[in-house]
Amino acid sequence: MSVPYEPVNVPALNLRAQYQTIRDEIEPVVRQVLETQGFVMGPEVSSLEAEISEYVGAAHSIGCASGTDALLLPLMAIDLAPGEEVVTTPYTFFATGGSIWRTGARPVFVDIEPDTYNIDPAKIEAAITPRTRAIIPVHLYGQTADMAPIREIADRHGLMVLEDAAQAIGAAYHGARAGTLGTAAAFSFYPSKNLGGFGDGGMVSTDDPVLAHRMARLRVHGMEPKYHHHEVGLNSRLDALQAAVLRVKLRHLDDWTTARREVADRYRSLFASHGLDELVKLPVERPGNFHVYNQFVVRVPGSIRDEFREFLVGRRIGTEIYYPIPLHLQVCFASLGYKLGDFPNSEAAARETIALPIYPELSEEEQRYVVGSMRKFLHEHAYASLSTDHRAA
Repeated sequence: MSVPYEPVNVPALNLRAQYQTIRDEIEPVVRQVLETQGFVMGPEVSSLEAEISEYVGAAHSIGCASGTDALLLPLMAIDLAPGEEVVTTPYTFFATGGSIWRTGARPVFVDIEPDTYNIDPAKIEAAITPRTRAIIPVHLYGQTADMAPIREIADRHGLMVLEDAAQAIGAAYHGARAGTLGTAAAFSFYPSKNLGGFGDGGMVSTDDPVLAHRMARLRVHGMEPKYHHHEVGLNSRLDALQAAVLRVKLRHLDDWTTARREVADRYRSLFASHGLDELVKLPVERPGNFHVYNQFVVRVPGSIRDEFREFLVGRRIGTEIYYPIPLHLQVCFASLGYKLGDFPNSEAAARETIALPIYPELSEEEQRYVVGSMRKFLHEHAYASLSTDHRAA
């Protein structure tokens, strides 16, 4: 593979490229909101809720201010209380554990599968106590967790299953889409997501009408009707501007997902054709799963990961580390009593993973530059140590 001498700018995410393809659709709906001056909730939000419900296959969807609130609202709606527990993974964005903590309940962490980075169902049973109220599996990077055994455990113990589907809209598990695999599901519309807005936004989906009604009330200060407050809720309303933008983007989501999967397949072909699939561990897509590749996360030995990333930065290739510190090692969760070594798979993933550029508009030429640059580093700087580490593994 020939690698250009002059660095080519390949950002980790290129939202400008996406915007150029839909500008003519976006600008009229934004102007319409500006003309009506209806900025909070209203018909744009209710229409988006109906369209998300249809898209994921859920009976109800409730828009809210962020993906974090989309996790918090279902936990509030089941009256999760101080002293109670929620089982989840430590290898995830902070909001997963933070939302549990906000209710006063205790996050109870379970290690991940080393290949998918999702919670390991085989380890969940041992974490359940009489205080457990819910399980939050995270569909990390765009692939669903192994939901059948998780649901079986939850049903046996009478627990809520709250899907953290922030990175996984459109993903599917044996034909059923994320958002329909548990009691409720939380989606994020943060701009970097596959369906991203022009700021924060979130959505909860559920088939439970009672849960849906409670969450819809909680997001507006527990109010129903106006100025009648039945409980203390949140100010977590979805803006009409965000809803209008997301309704346009939703029409393109399946095409964008197809393009992301094509980019992922092209990465695999490029790695294989240059022998790098023996040196770099690529994402695993489990049989029966439909991966939507919010991220394309590869794995290299921790001894070279940071140097490797610096090399790519020097060649103007955007990367990210998701996530450098697992939740059980975060300072704010020190009182939970976890320590280094408690969750070895999560800790190894935090040391060894690196997310490469992936978005629908990423060109083959750009991907060749990314993989060619990786080949240059691995063969000229770290081949010996990589080969040794992988043989030891």
